[in-house]
Amino acid sequence: MAIVELRFSALPEHVRTARLVAAAVARRAGVDEAVLDEVRLAVGEACSRAVGLHRNSGVSEPVKVVLIEEEKQFSIEVGDEAPHAAPGDRSPGDPADDVEIEEDDMGLAVISGLVDDVEVSTGEHGGQIRMTWPTTPSAPVPA
Repeated sequence: MAIVELRFSALPEHVRTARLVAAAVARRAGVDEAVLDEVRLAVGEACSRAVGLHRNSGVSEPVKVVLIEEEKQFSIEVGDEAPHAAPGDRSPGDPADDVEIEEDDMGLAVISGLVDDVEVSTGEHGGQIRMTWPTTPSAPVPA
C-alpha cells in the first residue's frame, strides 16, 4: 500500500494544487485514463467544501487529503476539522445557515454523481469524504 498525504491552508487557491496532485497519483496508481477528469472534479469539489467549512467555522487547521493506492483500488480521503451539527441540532430560520446547508448538500450531490463509491462521515470534530475508484494493473515493461 502506498500513501501520499497533502495538507494545505484553507484557501481556495490551494484546491487546484490538490486536484493536480490527486490526478497525478491516480494516474500512477492505475486509475483508468477516462476517469481522471472525474477524479479531478470530485477532489476539487470535496476540497472546496472543506475549505468553505473551515472558513465559515473559523478553523485554522489545514485541510487534509490522503491518497491511498491499494492492490485493486485507489482512494482519496478529504478531511476537515470543522464541527458538523446533526440535522436536528440546527436552528431553523437563519437564512445564512440555510444557504450554507444547501451549498453543502449540493457539493455532496455533485461528488456522489461523479464517484460510485463514496463514504461521508461527520461529527463535532470534523468530517471526511472517502472516494474510491478501481484500478487496473499496469502492464509489465518489456525487457
